Amino acid sequence: DTDGQVIFKKYSPMGELSEFAAQICDALHKTTGSIAVVCDRDAVIAVAGAGKRELLGKPVSDQLEKLMTERSVYHFGGMGAMPPVCQDNANFTAAVAAPVLCEGDVLGAVLFVTDQGRLAGDTECKLAQTVAAFLGKNMES
Repeated sequence: DTDGQVIFKKYSPMGELSEFAAQICDALHKTTGSIAVVCDRDAVIAVAGAGKRELLGKPVSDQLEKLMTERSVYHFGGMGAMPPVCQDNANFTAAVAAPVLCEGDVLGAVLFVTDQGRLAGDTECKLAQTVAAFLGKNMES
């Protein structure tokens, strides 16, 4: 930094795509009306819709991190509770979570989020899967 100190930051490949991810979230939000989120394994990197101030840059919850490591698409089916998106805020929960996979590694996830317990439909699920696959392929090149 300007004082001559060396600062180490954890590198996030998904963080490199934050501007691109924000544009994708905007498109998803405009198409579905739902809150769209892209996160890396540690934090939320892009949000479109309500809750941007409460979610952007915040660490992901342990439940969401566990969903990502399972490497499968999560679509809330009405049983149990939806996982919170962030560690400190249970008001925003994931109705859909599709992992972003790159060469077998989980880099993050594409989410449709609700703040009122509203269920996501098959359209949101397919869109999240498509965008997650696209981001994963983009990271390979």
